[in-house]
Amino acid sequence: MSHVPRLRRDPAAVLGCLLAGAAGDALGAPVEFLRWPEIERQFGARGGVVDFVPAYGRLGAITDDTQMMLFTAEGLLRAWVCGVSRGICHPPSIIHHALLRWLLTQGEPAATAVGQDGWLFGERRLWSRRAPGDTCLSALRASRRFGEPADNAGKGGGGVMRVAPCAFFPGAFDKAAESARLTHGHPTGYLAAGLFADILARLWRDEKASLLEATRAGLAEHGGRPGMEETRRLVERVLAVHAEGAKPTPQGIEQLGGGWVAEEALAIGLWCALGAGSLEEGLIRAVNHGGDSDSTGLIAGHFLGLLHGPEAIPAHWLDELELRDVIERIALDLCLVPGSYRADGSEASRAIGERYPGW
Repeated sequence: MSHVPRLRRDPAAVLGCLLAGAAGDALGAPVEFLRWPEIERQFGARGGVVDFVPAYGRLGAITDDTQMMLFTAEGLLRAWVCGVSRGICHPPSIIHHALLRWLLTQGEPAATAVGQDGWLFGERRLWSRRAPGDTCLSALRASRRFGEPADNAGKGGGGVMRVAPCAFFPGAFDKAAESARLTHGHPTGYLAAGLFADILARLWRDEKASLLEATRAGLAEHGGRPGMEETRRLVERVLAVHAEGAKPTPQGIEQLGGGWVAEEALAIGLWCALGAGSLEEGLIRAVNHGGDSDSTGLIAGHFLGLLHGPEAIPAHWLDELELRDVIERIALDLCLVPGSYRADGSEASRAIGERYPGW
C-alpha cells in the first residue's frame, strides 16, 4: 500500500489551490485567444481584465484546463483506492482512464472501451466543450491501451495545466510527468509538469517554505534531468528577473513567450505568483498578456491558493465560479480519501469505493 501523505498545511490549502486555479482559469478564459492590444482595447480603462467577464455564455466559466484537472484528480483518487484494495496499482493507467472519460464528455470517440462509472462522469455540467487543446484530443483519441505514453512530440501547456492534484500524493514529480506524458511526448511537455507538481508538493509538505524556496529546491533536485533544459533555463530566468525586483507586465510576460508551450506556461504563472502582493493581483497579472491566459492564470492560482488558502480569493469570484461545488468536493476527497480508505468493508470505505472505483 502507498504511504499516506502527511498533512503539514491546513487541508484548506488544498481547497485554496484548486479553487484559485479555477478562478485564474475563469479570469483568463474570455481573453485566451486575444493579443494584448486587443485586451487593452476592450478592457484598457481598467488596466486589462481585472474581474470576471462573460465567456461561454456566463460569468466565471471554467475551461478545459479545470475540467482536465478534475479528471486527473479523479484518476489519482481511483488509483489510491485500487492500490489499497488490491495491493498493486499503476497510477498512470488509471489517470489515463479518467482522462478518457473526459474525452467522452467532449463528444469525442475513444479507441478503447472506457468505463463510465464513478460520480464525476455523471456530472453533466462538465460535458461542455471549452476549447480543448488539439494535442490532448488527438492523443487521447488514439489511445488503445491505458497508460501508454503519447506518440507525438507535443510540448503544449495541456500537460502542465491539469497536474496540480499530483502534489497531494507521494511521488508528485513522477506522477505529474507520467500523467502529462499520456498526451504530450516531448520531454519539456511532461518534465515541466513534473516540476510544477513538485514545487506545489514542497509547499504542501512544508508550511514554512516560500514559493521561491520551493522553486529553488525543485530545480536543485530535478533541474539536471535530461530533457529539463528548456524548462530549467526559463524558470531560472524568471528567478533572475524576480530577484531584480521586476514585476510582470504584459510586455515582460511576452518576452518569456505566450504560454502556449509547457515551459512558458509554468514560467509565466510562476513569475506572476512570485511577485504578487495578493492572490487577486497575481491572477490579474497572469491573465493580462497576449497568450494562453487561462492556463497561466490557472497555474498562478494553484500556487497562490495553496499558499494563502481559499479566504484569499475574492468572495464575488467564488460566488460566480462555475462548478465551485464540484471543485470543493474533489478538494475534500483529496484530503479525505488517502487517510480514510481502508478496503475493510466499512460503510465509509464502501462509500469511497463507489465514488472512486479502483480501476
